[in-house]
Amino acid sequence: MATTTDSASASENSTSENTFVTVPGDRRSEVGRTLAEPVPQSLGLLDQFGLWGNLGVSLLGFTGAIFVLQPGGTGTPELSLAAALTAILVGTLLGTVVLALSGIPGAHTGAPAMVLLRGLFGTRVSYLPTALNILQLFGWSIFELVTIATAAHTVAPSVPKWGYVLIAGTLTALLTIRPLGAIRVLRRYATAAVLIVMCYLLIQLLRHPLPAFTHGTWSGYWAATDTVVAVAISFAPLAADYMRHSRSAGSAFVGAVAGYSVTQVLCYVIGLLALVTVAHGNASDIFGAFIALPVGSLAFAVLAARELDQSFADVYSTAVSIQNLRPLWDRRVLAVVTTALTTAGALWLNIADYENFLTLLGSVFVPMSAVLIADYFADYAPLPRAEARGRYWDLSASARSRWAMLLPWAVGFVVYQLINPGYVSWWASAWSSFGHSIGFTPASWMSASILSFGAAGAVTLLVRGMTRLMRR
Repeated sequence: MATTTDSASASENSTSENTFVTVPGDRRSEVGRTLAEPVPQSLGLLDQFGLWGNLGVSLLGFTGAIFVLQPGGTGTPELSLAAALTAILVGTLLGTVVLALSGIPGAHTGAPAMVLLRGLFGTRVSYLPTALNILQLFGWSIFELVTIATAAHTVAPSVPKWGYVLIAGTLTALLTIRPLGAIRVLRRYATAAVLIVMCYLLIQLLRHPLPAFTHGTWSGYWAATDTVVAVAISFAPLAADYMRHSRSAGSAFVGAVAGYSVTQVLCYVIGLLALVTVAHGNASDIFGAFIALPVGSLAFAVLAARELDQSFADVYSTAVSIQNLRPLWDRRVLAVVTTALTTAGALWLNIADYENFLTLLGSVFVPMSAVLIADYFADYAPLPRAEARGRYWDLSASARSRWAMLLPWAVGFVVYQLINPGYVSWWASAWSSFGHSIGFTPASWMSASILSFGAAGAVTLLVRGMTRLMRR
């Protein structure tokens, strides 16, 4: 744990040297209350593997496999198993690498994700993406509590759904009080249980007759891949919140890529096999198919309980994001208040009505991740962390605005929306009309995530080059 002297030193350094003070940590280390306190780096490779391995599994991921199987929507031709499995593997790898790279600056500097945006955009401009991130995390926190309650009620209907919401909200708050301790618990217990359950479900589903491996189409392959990429990249705005506590940037990167990739692939493959065997293309029947298996109720209960790490990550990152706006506010109080508000939202809001809006918000962060990665690593040199910390970006509260960096972000966002404007009807109609007015029609091979990421990254390097020429 950090001492009082360390805390005072950190407070002084954070305002005068533009850096966060990182300190070695052990299994008793915990995150400081404010951004002025030292950053303990106590998470090893297995801790990162356990955290991201758990986050790679989601109850929504099982049912989301329908968007891989039928990328064109309900009633459209299905991909072959070969095409769908390839889309899952390629999409997961691409998305997870972006996720891990987004967190590396946090591992180098000790700064959380939204504070890193001070270096990218400047402090004041960083408030815009921070506000958007808080909004999306708040919405997904509500969505996760509803998902947990629905799954638990399916297994044990004797308890009303609102009761499960209250239980899930309480447990989420407790996890956010000691986040590093929660991550270590996940690594020790939850990861093993989840992997056992996933392997069990996979083996049971493989016992059913499968369609021919090549039966189906490859049309829509890139749209299916885009779905998987987007799910992985959705964690990019959170990555540095946890990777900044890693003992090394290398272990953070490997743990995130390996942990998240393994479990997301398993999650989507299990959902896909359930769709083509027992659910017969109906995503709403997947959970029932799991429960119908021998000891299926127990396996599904483990997955439902594991969903708490999703709500924990969303709530904790909401609190840390708010600290970019108010660095000296106590993150424990912020987490408890956020959990109380999200629990109330889960009780009284029909969050399903806002799922498409939340997905739209998530698309904002795909090109922003590209801008962050391109700008940071363009100047990166493999220095020891003590030297590299704060060397490249100004992370202080007075960091100057870098308005030029908004251009590549905007370009990437426009590319994304032209290809895939989502499912909010008025928004999708507006972008379709705009596309027609400029003579653009998205082709079936186009991936919104990949192309917007590439466009944003390329324009970032172009803007950097032009800025340097102008200074000369």
